[in-house]
Formats: sequence, C-alpha cells, structure tokens
Amino acid sequence: MGEERAEERFGEFVVVRRHGFVAELVLDRPKAMNAVSSAMARSIGGACAALAADVDVRAVVLTSTHERAFCVGADLKERNSMSDAELVRQRPVARGAYTGVLELPMPTIAAVHGFALGGGFELALSCDLIVADSTAVVGLPEVSVGVIPGGGGTQLLPRRVGAARAAELIFTARRVEAGEGRELGLVDVLVEEGRDREEALTLASRIAANSPVGLRAAKRALRTGFGLDLRAGLEVEDAAWRAVAFSGDRAEGVAAFAEKRKPVWPGE
Repeated sequence: MGEERAEERFGEFVVVRRHGFVAELVLDRPKAMNAVSSAMARSIGGACAALAADVDVRAVVLTSTHERAFCVGADLKERNSMSDAELVRQRPVARGAYTGVLELPMPTIAAVHGFALGGGFELALSCDLIVADSTAVVGLPEVSVGVIPGGGGTQLLPRRVGAARAAELIFTARRVEAGEGRELGLVDVLVEEGRDREEALTLASRIAANSPVGLRAAKRALRTGFGLDLRAGLEVEDAAWRAVAFSGDRAEGVAAFAEKRKPVWPGE
C-alpha cells in the first residue's frame, strides 16, 4: 500500500488516511451506525473537496469504522426535529456529501459490510466500484418513510441495474443481502466476511499503479459519455484522449514500456 501517513480528521465524524497514492475516506460515527447528520454531511463534502484537489491521490476507498454497518443513511432523528424551513436549508448540505463523493475525479471504491441503506447505499453508488463482504445488506427504503432516494439513488441505481430492476427495488423498499446483491449488480465484488476493506484497498492499490492523468481522463470519459448516443460518446472519448496524448504521463508510459521498466508517473 505504500508508507502510511498521518490521519487527517474532518470534523468529528470523518477521517482521511493515506496509503501511498491511495486515500481512505473513513466514515467514523460508530455510535449512530454512521447515520449522516448535517455535521457529518459537511465533513464528507469537505474531505472530498480536499481529496479532489490533491494531485497525489490516484484512488479513493470509502470505508466504515462500524463493525455492523457501512452507513444506515440519513440521520432521521435529526430530521424529525427539523422545521420545514430547516429541512430546506439542510438540503444543499446533504447533497454536498453525495455529490462530493460522486464528483471525485479519481477512481473510487466503496468497501461495504453490514447495512448500507438509503443514503448509505447512495454513498456507495456514488463510487465507481463497490466491494462488499458476505454480511452486506443494501437497499433504498426511502418510500417506506414517506420520502424518495435523494442522494442520487433514483439516477445511479438504474444506471447500474436498468430501469425496471431499479423501480422494483425502490418501490418495494426491500433490503437485499450480499449474494443477491452480487447477482443483481448492486455490488461488483463479493468477498468473505470481514475482508471488504482489505480487498478494496488492494484493488485501489492496483488501480493507483497506473497513470494518474490517464485514470482521471478515463473516469471523465466514462462518466460524461454514459447515456449519450454512440457518436457523441466517441467525441467525449476523443476529447479525453487529446487531453492525455501530449502529457508527461504518456511520454513516461511509452518510454517505460520500451525500456521494460515500471513507469514513474509525473502526474501531469
């Protein structure tokens, strides 16, 4: 993983740990099973802004310190105490957490164990890949409490599993256990109990060995081009190719290949 660096805390409930070129974004509100309060949402958004600006970060892994949960979603106790006006004011704060993860420019992996429900599953869906262990239980149960998935779930889930499957999962509000989740494509990699973080960090390290310029451009092309018609998508790809074709990373990659050595990426 590379040499560990000191932890950096964002507010009370979010920690960033460094493992070489991999950053671990840790949800750390164990007393509430990582329920996302306003304070925690601000911290997630702040941590993501810092990571997005860090050119040394090539991949991010989203993890949890709670033994039985990744994240159980919005803090409903806090929500219940809010007036309508307070709820309106809180909405951009909540959105900032989900869009912060979604808009990270480098590849992202969620390491899920236990419950990942509602906003918790939406945080995972905001990542590029989801690694889950056998204890994982995922779902978007919002309609069962009178709301809808508001952290990107109605848009991200159908992009993963298709419109009809997403409709069934959202309309029934049902919880899905790990095995079925892997079959349906709700998670990408299924591992033994307790190995989600380790496997996600290993996968992130493998990703981080590649060109940081290439990784960010590839993610941009994937995200921007998805949903466009083929011709428009290929134009998106061409623009991303042009952005990397004359980069230092490309020059180093070609030279390293010719010299049969590992590249030392300049990251520019």
